[in-house]
Amino acid sequence: MTTHIQLKWLAAMTWYLGGTILLLKARSLLSESTLIEPESSAFIWSMVCGLSIGLLKARYLFNKSCRHNLARIQQLQQPRLWQFFRPRFFLFLVLMVLLGTLLSRMAHGNFNLLIGVATLDLSLATALFTSGTLFWIDEKR
Repeated sequence: MTTHIQLKWLAAMTWYLGGTILLLKARSLLSESTLIEPESSAFIWSMVCGLSIGLLKARYLFNKSCRHNLARIQQLQQPRLWQFFRPRFFLFLVLMVLLGTLLSRMAHGNFNLLIGVATLDLSLATALFTSGTLFWIDEKR
């Protein structure tokens, strides 16, 4: 039998795994960009913008999504292992992974695209890590 706590843990681990992967991908893209233009300040601006946008995304979008999912999990009468997210979220996740892969492949060798995709990835990673704290706050209630 699956418990509500197990579903919350699975959701949290998925959230943090996504953030970790995006953070590593952003680091790789930014590293490649510095090989193309080592003197550019775009590296720093990408980090500042990515972190700032990520904090805004967490506050206004991802926190709401986390709270909604945690409430949904808590309302499940007989939780099943696969119910830590809704089926449409899994579909959305697959589409985002495919889009992210496509964007990264297109960016290789193109400084501006490398910076843009790295900023996007960093903003998403920041939003995931920041909003992920809700999994632990709600866990204690």
